[in-house]
Formats: sequence, C-alpha cells, structure tokens
Amino acid sequence: MAVHLRNWLADHLEISPRRKAEIYHSLLDSVSLGDLSYWLQVLFSAGIATFGLVLNSPAVIIGAMLISPLMGAILANGLAFAVGDLILGTRAIVNLAVSCTVAIAFAVIIITIIPFKELTSEIAARTQPNALDLFIALFSGALGSIATAKEPKGVVTSIPGVAIAVALMPPLCVVGYGIGIGLSPDITVTSGFQVARGGGLLFLTNLAAITFMSMLVFLALNIGIPEVKTQVRSWHAQDPESQWVQTFLARLPLTSRLQKIGSLPSRLVVMLLPIVLLLIPLNQAFLRLQAELAQKQEDNRLKSLTTTIWQKEFAKSSSGEPRSYISQLITAATDDKLTLQLTVFTSDPYTFGERQTFRETLARQLGRSVESLDIQLIEILTASNKLLAQLSGDQVLPEPIAPSTPPPLTVPQTQVKFLQTVNTALGELVLPTPAQLLRHEASTSAIIPLTLKIFYLSDRDIDRDAQTLLREDLRNRLSTPTAQIVLERVPTSPDQLTFDFDLSTLSSENQQKLNQVGQILQQQPELSVDIVARAESLESSVMNVNRFQAIKTVLAKKWQVDKNRINNRSGPELRRGERPKVFLKIIFKR
Repeated sequence: MAVHLRNWLADHLEISPRRKAEIYHSLLDSVSLGDLSYWLQVLFSAGIATFGLVLNSPAVIIGAMLISPLMGAILANGLAFAVGDLILGTRAIVNLAVSCTVAIAFAVIIITIIPFKELTSEIAARTQPNALDLFIALFSGALGSIATAKEPKGVVTSIPGVAIAVALMPPLCVVGYGIGIGLSPDITVTSGFQVARGGGLLFLTNLAAITFMSMLVFLALNIGIPEVKTQVRSWHAQDPESQWVQTFLARLPLTSRLQKIGSLPSRLVVMLLPIVLLLIPLNQAFLRLQAELAQKQEDNRLKSLTTTIWQKEFAKSSSGEPRSYISQLITAATDDKLTLQLTVFTSDPYTFGERQTFRETLARQLGRSVESLDIQLIEILTASNKLLAQLSGDQVLPEPIAPSTPPPLTVPQTQVKFLQTVNTALGELVLPTPAQLLRHEASTSAIIPLTLKIFYLSDRDIDRDAQTLLREDLRNRLSTPTAQIVLERVPTSPDQLTFDFDLSTLSSENQQKLNQVGQILQQQPELSVDIVARAESLESSVMNVNRFQAIKTVLAKKWQVDKNRINNRSGPELRRGERPKVFLKIIFKR
C-alpha cells in the first residue's frame, strides 16, 4: 500500500525512474570535495553575506542567499537518510562540516579586518530564532525537495524562493561575525559569542528541518527503487571519494552496528531527535516574542485610551475653546504600578484637582485602583504673560543701564571688558524651571557684532515665547540689539538603549545614541552620567555587568570620558518578555 502510494505521488509529479536516477546522481555530485567552483561559491557567498550584514543591506544579503551552494549538500543528506545510503550520508556530512567551517572562518577574517563592527538590525534579526523559524524551514525543505525532484519546468522558479526563505549562508556569517567581534579587544568576549550562539542556533534549525523534510519527500517519492540502487552501487564503485569513504567506513567497527540499526524507523528517530531538542530553546524565544507583542498591544491600547479621555474631557476650556494637546505620552509598567508621563502644550496650567480628576477617570476606565496609577504631567505653557511670570518669578526686571562711551582701549583690554560684560549679564540670568545654566560661548565677527551661545540642562526645550523673552532681555543687558542669542539644550534623559535577550552588544542605533551622550560629556566637563540597567527576569545575572562594560568602553575610549563621571547601577528586573533596557541620565558631577 505504501509503495503504491509513493508510486502514485511520483507518477502525478511526473517523476519517472530515469528522473529518480538523475536526482540521485545530481545530489551525489553536489557533495564532491574536489569541485573548485563549489568552494568559490562558498567563499563568495560568505563574503557577500558578511558585507551585507555589516552594511545592513537586505538586497546584498539576498544576493548571497541565491548563490549559496549549501542546499545541495543538505538535500543529499536527506536523501541518504531516506534510502539508507551510509556512503552518501558520510560524504554529505563531511561536505557540510567543511563548508560551514570555511564560511565561518572567512567571515571571521573579514570582520577582523574591516572597521565596521556595529550590531546592525540584519545581524540582530538572526540572533533570536524561534519556533516559527523551524516551521518556515520545514515547509521550505519540503518545497525545495519537490522542486529539485521535478523535471526543470515552471516550478524551477521556486528554488530561489526557497533559498531566500531558509537563508543558510547569513546565519553562518553571523556566527563568524560573533566570533570576530568576540576576538576584538574593544568588545567583551561574552557579547560576541552570544551573537555567534544565536546565529548558530538558526543555522542548526534550518539544517535539521530541511534534512528531515527532504528525507520525508524522497521517501514519499520512492527514490530508492531497486534499479536506482543498482546504479548507485556502480557510481560509488567508480567515484574516488566514495571509494575512500567506503574504505574508511570498512575499517571502523562502528560501521557494522550502524548498518544493523539503520532501519527506516531508526533513521526517522535519529532525524526527529534534534528537531525535538531544538524546539526547547526555540519555543522559549517564541514565548518571549509573544509576550513582547502582547506588551506592545497593551501599550498601544493604553495610549489610545489615555489620549481619548484627555481630548474628550480635558483638552478644552469650560468655554469650549482649545486649551491643550498631548505632545508626548510615555508609559512604564511594573507588577503593582503603572506610570504615565504626559507632555502637553497648554494655554492654562492644570490645577491639582483637575490632575486628580484625570487620574481617577483613567483608573476607572482601566479597572485599576487610583493608588496603582502614577500620572506625571509636564506642562509647556504657550501664553506669553504666563511665561513672563514664570521667567521673572513675578518680579520686575531691572532697567538696563545705558552704556557710556568708553575711552580708547587696547585689544586685550577690549577682550577682557567684553567677557566681563557677558559674564555679568549671564550672572543675573534666570532660566525657566527646570532648565539649569551650564556654560556659554561668546564670539564676534565683522558681520555679527556678538554671537552668544548658551547651553542649558533640561529635560525639555524652553518654550518659544520664553526663548524670545530671554533673547530680548539679554540684548538689553548687553546693550547690543543685533546680538545673536542661541539657546542649546543638553537633554537630561537621552533616549534609552534597548537590547535583545541575553545580548550586550551595542546595535548601530544604540551606538548613535551613546555617541550623542559621549559628545555632550566631552564638551561639558561639569556633567556626569547615571546608568541604570534593567534586565529581563530570565536573563543571566551578568548581563547588566556586560552592558555597563560595553557602554563604558565607548564613552571612555572613544570620547575620553573619565570613568569617575560614569555611575552605574542595576534597576528592578523587567517582566518576562520585555526587552532589556538601559536608561541614561545626565546630571551635574557629584
């Protein structure tokens, strides 16, 4: 019955006995170690994939997938398990082992030489495989086997799609990338090998799934019919590599035992075992992904509900006129506390009672207690009279002193007087809360008599109306109506750094954020930075330490920031499934 079914499937796919022999012979040729063109394809595809990964170019990576020759050896391995050909299986395994070693070694060499070592999104995407990747590889392996077995007609176009879907070469190059950065003195070894481990897990997932499905397909097609096996024995007898493998196996005492247990059920068990073992880490990664998506959906729901309540009940004044709108909304949740930070532009400050009413309304809509909800409302006033009151502290600013005509001065005396005038004007300067004055830069030119650049530390920009008042006040103090006043904010809370699970390598996005912080600390020696790392509950206890080290390495080596200006501590653990985070806060040096 089984043989009849396999013949039925082969007949309906138009796979004749002649075609079965061609398939076998083609896959046998694909595992030859003496084919120079094969090894050139391995090297070139590994090189292209590595450069595509570090340049974050999907198009280049796809090109490497299409020219990678590894699929042939994997299908040959599946065929060997299907028909019980120990010689073909041995040759396929040796071919794969050598090919993987060559590809990884070439990627390590490239990473060691080139200066690009940032963890790009294309690399990071291949370090966290999950159960879905296994199912993709299973379907791709089945389709690849059928496309290989069928006569080259229209279905041959599916081969490139299979190569792209399973992506055999890029995960190997991620392994090489991880080893390469692990050997770099500027990056911790643990971070590099974590990347290599993720890429290796993805490759093993694809390898096991494709081998298993190709075995099932070749069994269903009944490739090992007697007339094909007769030709296979003849091919092995004539092929030098098959003869060498046969001689080698004959000398091993284990070979006779393998032949005794090499029944079809035994081979199926051998193939199922690695898939079952791989499902353990893959399923854990899938559960983390599921929890992360659920958290994002909950955040979106929370933001939507908060915005709706605000616009309906608090965005307008009692007369119906527009009063405020939400500029930014940030949420942070722990096991027993939900924190919402709202930044709103408003023409009229909200009273304590209004804030409490909003808090109670939102808690009621969320089905939470009021005590478990923390609302942080940051108001940016837009009315000039209110900003003036805030800026001056309800006090009248002193009238500017009319400048007197100075006697002729030397150039050094002029410079000293100029700097004294600027320092005196800034010494009486009051910035709106919470802005804190850092330093200033003054310059003159033939075109602009005075340019004054003021740096201030704050978690938000000074409002436009307040900036206008500040500029006019400084021009009056300096008695220079044409002075150009530039206000530049130094943020107290730069964007947080996010990491993948059990990884401490800095992504390109994190590198850019950290470079901004390093530039600020280099230019503002009176500032320091507090670093708070929050790990996911299932992560290793050393992950926060590794992330601190990676951040300190960039700040100290690239931006020459004294390590005494870098303070770090571990924050509360995040819930399972949340992405690990590192929060940075710029403060005055302690």
